Amino acid sequence: MFERGNRGNTIHGILLIALFSFSAFYIAEIPFVKSLSFSPLIVGIILGMLYANSLRNRLPETWVPGIKFCTKQVLRAGIVLYGFRLTLTEVAAVGLPAIVVDLIIVGGTIFLGILLGRILKVDKDTALITSTGSAICGAAAVLGAEPVIKCEGHKTAIAVSTVVIFGTIAMFLYPIMYRSGLLSGLSDTQVAIYTGSTLHEVAHVAGAGNAMDPTDALGIAGTATITKMIRVILLAPVLVIMSFALAGRKQVGTDGKVEKSKITVPWFAFGFIGIICLNSLLQYLFDAPTVKDIPLNGAIEYIDTFMLTMAMTALGTDTSIDKFRQAGAKPFVLAFGLFVWLIVGGYLSAKYLVPVLA
Repeated sequence: MFERGNRGNTIHGILLIALFSFSAFYIAEIPFVKSLSFSPLIVGIILGMLYANSLRNRLPETWVPGIKFCTKQVLRAGIVLYGFRLTLTEVAAVGLPAIVVDLIIVGGTIFLGILLGRILKVDKDTALITSTGSAICGAAAVLGAEPVIKCEGHKTAIAVSTVVIFGTIAMFLYPIMYRSGLLSGLSDTQVAIYTGSTLHEVAHVAGAGNAMDPTDALGIAGTATITKMIRVILLAPVLVIMSFALAGRKQVGTDGKVEKSKITVPWFAFGFIGIICLNSLLQYLFDAPTVKDIPLNGAIEYIDTFMLTMAMTALGTDTSIDKFRQAGAKPFVLAFGLFVWLIVGGYLSAKYLVPVLA
């Protein structure tokens, strides 16, 4: 990839994706886009998809390795650095109820997604990666699962699209449910855990939490975010379990022969956990009240977001409308089924389990 003679072309591909990513950051700051809680990651994949369906054929093929570098190495580094957003202290602050509800939601969503995928006859990779995104943390989870599942780029983009669509709907739906009294059967803590354990993206949880509790006077916004972060931490063990579960399945190799896949140890997942532990230590050493008060945390988070945006943009450049047409409506039906499960199953879990475990 970076061999002499091809190094320049590879760098050109990386710079192209970086240029799109800078544009994504700028667009994400536009008030209307910001009001939708569309992060640079989401804007990036949209820009990549627009490029894929317009000027993609004019891209020199020699630049493709640079784009592939962004979807693999840059992606994995971004997932590792994502750990700087979390600390073990946050987990302890919320306690057992949030952990148990998160475990039920994550496990239930993945298993239900696999089951619905079989019923709907959705491609196994698409079903699994969509379920992972819905279960844990939206686009970031989809990106984390991609190197383990090893699915095609357009399938990853389809999964991202579905979790973004239904996550955005839920972000507006939850505050409406809260203010209309549909969540009156839940305490403030239960509402927070319900929100954090079921909304797709971290940005969606922050948006819904702030809409319900703008000043965090009721503790809904803060507790919901921490509950969501516990779900994010579950990404690492889920990827490890997934790598062992997928080992031995039959795949078509590059030579066209059917062969068994080997265990893909997601080392970046262990790096993710290691960074969380390091961040927890830094919080203790610097006596920082929150994760954002740790020195250089803001700069690292910005760099990490940019790297993940590059990965999303690169995936988008490999996703054409034709590939969405080939996938059909079934992946969206699958995502809708998971969306309904998150709303109903999450509500029941928060209502009946939190009081028992508190």
